[in-house]
Amino acid sequence: MSSLLTSPLVDLDTGAVIAHPAVVDPSGVLRATPLPMVLELPIGVVLSGAGALAPLHEALRRAGRHPREAILLLTGTCREQDRPLLKVGIDGLRSIGYLLGFADTGVAGPSLDLVAGAAPYLLALDPEVVARIPGDHRATAVARAVVTLARGIGAHVMAPGVEREQQAAVMRGLGVRLAHGPLLAPGPDGKVRVPLPIADEPPASAMLGPRVQELLLPAVTLPAEAKAEEAVAAFGHEPTITSVILVDEFQRPTGSLDRSRFLLSIAARYGHALHGSKPARRLADPPRTVPRTTPAVAAMQAAGRDATRVYDDLVVTDELNRCLGIVRISDLIKQLTTRT
Repeated sequence: MSSLLTSPLVDLDTGAVIAHPAVVDPSGVLRATPLPMVLELPIGVVLSGAGALAPLHEALRRAGRHPREAILLLTGTCREQDRPLLKVGIDGLRSIGYLLGFADTGVAGPSLDLVAGAAPYLLALDPEVVARIPGDHRATAVARAVVTLARGIGAHVMAPGVEREQQAAVMRGLGVRLAHGPLLAPGPDGKVRVPLPIADEPPASAMLGPRVQELLLPAVTLPAEAKAEEAVAAFGHEPTITSVILVDEFQRPTGSLDRSRFLLSIAARYGHALHGSKPARRLADPPRTVPRTTPAVAAMQAAGRDATRVYDDLVVTDELNRCLGIVRISDLIKQLTTRT
């Protein structure tokens, strides 16, 4: 069990770190990180059945992590006669909560029709394809084909091993949103700096402010069936967390827990006794979702539709209504006021 990543997985649109490579300490224990982790898993292991996957589940359990916090990148190929068995294995991993992807897509990985049928969360380009960009138009054509496939099946695309700004620019131009590599490695201060393109917005779009994906923050999520005491622990882990988003097995938001209202309910007389062991959704509000391309002005308008929740975090979703993160109203206000 290893990771294809050598640096954080970064959103090229926002510069936000959305996942970390899995790290195993000298004793062989998987170290927990505050964000999802990416693990490489050979297809052969999946084909070997549930028993071969037991060490993976146990490693996550010992690290105090849930399968929904791990992205499994399947490596290698699959023979035609093994496809039904692979589908059973993938369905089983997905039902547990893992996010699944394929590595080396377009070159050394599985065939594209197998990839399409598996409906993965993530497609990772072959590192050699990325390395040959932008100088080789054939490599660019392969990357474009993978992006087109990903759009058709609702998957994200990742560019591994990005070293130069020109590579990042081409990837962004093709519609690749996720990347990692030396160019995106944290600096001495621990921050990741992404060379962002110069905005080329028409005046009308500029007046509407930046799209919410530019203000995206990682969401703290729990499964829809989580207990209230799990949400209490999540809020207690970090005082800057303003909300916890409940998601289903496909990462679609089903409820939103506002920090102030939720903790007030728990802190009330007999609050913990009444709610602690019960599902957190009993205290949740419907999530206020906005597509990732929503301009800041439109997002503010959406926030103002319910006077009792004006300052609740907005949940940013992708084209399949999956939770990408949150946007805080204070950040929207700051962006819009600095533009006027």
